[in-house]
Amino acid sequence: MERADWLLTSAQRGNPASRVDRRHADGAAWSTGNDVRPLVHGAVYFAELLAAVRAQRAGDMLMFTDWRGDPDELLDGPDSAIGDVLCDAARRGVVVKGLVWRSHLDRFQFSEQENYHLGEEIEEAGGECLLDMRVRPGGSHHQKFVVLRHPGRPERDVAFVGGIDLCHSRRDDADHHGDPLAQPIADAYGSRPPWHDVQLAVRGPAVGDVEATFRERWTDPAPLSRSPRSRLRAALRDEDTQADPLPVQQPDPGPRGSQTVQILRTYPNRLRGYPFAPDGERSIARAYTKSLRRARRLIYLEDQYLWSESAVQPFAQALADHPGLRMIAVLPPLPDQEGRISTPMNLLGRIRALEVLRRAGGDRVAVYSLENHAGTPVYVHAKVCVIDDVWASVGSDNVNRRSWTHDSELSCAVLDDTRDPREPTDPGGLGDGARVFARELRLSLNLEHLDRDGDGEAAALCEPSRVFAAYADSAAALDAWHDDGRRGPRPPGRLRTYHPPRLSRITRALTDPLYRVIADPDGRPRSLRRHGAY
Repeated sequence: MERADWLLTSAQRGNPASRVDRRHADGAAWSTGNDVRPLVHGAVYFAELLAAVRAQRAGDMLMFTDWRGDPDELLDGPDSAIGDVLCDAARRGVVVKGLVWRSHLDRFQFSEQENYHLGEEIEEAGGECLLDMRVRPGGSHHQKFVVLRHPGRPERDVAFVGGIDLCHSRRDDADHHGDPLAQPIADAYGSRPPWHDVQLAVRGPAVGDVEATFRERWTDPAPLSRSPRSRLRAALRDEDTQADPLPVQQPDPGPRGSQTVQILRTYPNRLRGYPFAPDGERSIARAYTKSLRRARRLIYLEDQYLWSESAVQPFAQALADHPGLRMIAVLPPLPDQEGRISTPMNLLGRIRALEVLRRAGGDRVAVYSLENHAGTPVYVHAKVCVIDDVWASVGSDNVNRRSWTHDSELSCAVLDDTRDPREPTDPGGLGDGARVFARELRLSLNLEHLDRDGDGEAAALCEPSRVFAAYADSAAALDAWHDDGRRGPRPPGRLRTYHPPRLSRITRALTDPLYRVIADPDGRPRSLRRHGAY
């Protein structure tokens, strides 16, 4: 297997202005020799992040981006509030730099005040945290990563990349009882919404690529906002609106493992552009499109949305081209927002996407939601895709038009050099072989959702047709138990069959303009829109 069979070349990324590929001496659009570990659930990630930050000392660097930041969110037990942890690091001489989306008003269920207070606390402690609104109208900075660098101690360098914000509701674990500090969402999820999410801990040369992404945004000379209202408010509150120079970037950490990592991003095409992406970047969409062409047996997806006919078209094409290909998708059962307008707006894109997938794959497409053992729905916020146990992606992006074209996003595509010896050793039949990272990531999620454990159970789920059947059987048993009034012992597992709700033709027609403009806008240049390309 050649890495370029699965990963984008620099030319295919389509953004020569970025240094994320040019910084590699060999000209490759990826880095090799990385150690990548999935951190499934916010509690696991937060505990590891807390230990890593507390181990930093004067002269080390901490760089982070966030969509929402709640300074009082606990990373572990008492005395671990994220604001305090970052401020303590700054006070002991760690160089703390943050880029947090400015956000919209709290009354629209956004986080303007929370993000402001996090930045304010960090600034008062001697760090620097900028509220960044350099986005398209209606857009956001959705990247969620933390980079820790240690001059003279590169073996400690790590980047955390994925879908987990430093905010309320994220600190849940495998039991899915929810975060005690919860942000209210739809009533069906309860007062402590169970939350399923995934982050990566990346060590090795790829840390430098994630840092380069942060530096490109940090050194953008454009004002943090073009809105007169936002600029006036920033002036009245004496906000920091000028990024101080960063220390020189340290050499990349040395090799640590067997994984190849490709950094994938989304940046929109916007007025006056970004200096590092004048026409935007859509390498996440391009990476999915390329990797899905090699899918032969199983696409395993966990996603917050799964919207947009255009975004699911590469999945549908793969299903249509290969009759032995199956797809499993794990999604939230309900939108996180309730309302006469917001609910149908959030449902329409998924209904249309599933119609496209069903036409292409029929009963080879299986869609599920999750619940905890108390029967409370789990909000799936993970953004994970595994194809034929070879290619895996984890990041901030969802499968929808907004994530693929309109907001800023960051993901890691991972290829492991190490083959997995368990049968089937080459599920796709293309000679690529099953790879350890991708297979272990998928199996860890499968075992949790099925309430199974042990090497024997994992080995049985390596075969794509078996895991497809296991999900179907588990969901059917739990569905039947609920339909029978929950009588008798609860069957093992957390999977429920997802049934898309119906929207009338009138509701669809009335909702469509709002969906396209507000929920799932298109950030591509007009030429790409016309040709349906990314």
